[in-house]
Amino acid sequence: MDSRWAARSAAGLLLLALVPVGACRDPGPLPDEEKRARIDELYEGYKEKFPGVPEITVEALAEQLAGPEPPVLVDVRGDREREVSTIPGAISRQEFEERRGELAGREIVTYCTIGYRSGLYTRKLVEDGWRASNLRGSIVSWTHVGGELVKYGAPTRRVHVYGKRWNLVAEGYEAVW
Repeated sequence: MDSRWAARSAAGLLLLALVPVGACRDPGPLPDEEKRARIDELYEGYKEKFPGVPEITVEALAEQLAGPEPPVLVDVRGDREREVSTIPGAISRQEFEERRGELAGREIVTYCTIGYRSGLYTRKLVEDGWRASNLRGSIVSWTHVGGELVKYGAPTRRVHVYGKRWNLVAEGYEAVW
């Protein structure tokens, strides 16, 4: 038994010796370009769960928000996520549901962390007859156009990203989960 353990240990050490020195290190943060590509890859994978749902890019949303008739932004994330930050002017899903009558006829843009939960909610809204779009890449993509975020009305650079997998915020923003 001791000879088998010794042989395995020697083989393990030999394999470790063959691994390049930097191969086991964390490569560090990804450049923003790679983060954006990963966001698109994740979003494209999620889209199959809500085929045909209208979407809007963060660039187009930024233009609409500066225009005369901005859409109603609905943040479908949970309370803990929204307490970290929201896009200015966004209302929660619960608030939207309570104000449906008042908001009838308005264009709706939903968002979450990367677009999955908001895509499902947008599908429901469209089925109910609303003019609604899902924000492609959601709040994480919003950071890549330098989008403003607020916490209780005050500017912030922190973003709740739901988990490590979605830690794809742009440089200059802080991801929390």
